[in-house]
Amino acid sequence: MAYINTAAHNEFAPLRRVNELLEGFKANRALRRKYVELYNELDALSDRDLNDIGISRYNISDIARQHVYGA
Repeated sequence: MAYINTAAHNEFAPLRRVNELLEGFKANRALRRKYVELYNELDALSDRDLNDIGISRYNISDIARQHVYGA
């Protein structure tokens, strides 16, 4: 007895992989945009304002990275 597999494939596999790569790229770009925005906001503050909130100017990139990327 023979069995027939009738599962329908909605997408061509290489196209699905390209789509996944594009989605990952878009997500990474959105995170990078948030990082740059936060970095620029903190960098625009005066040294006095940064000192008031307990941030050193040298720590701005680390703080922005931790906030956006969680690492």
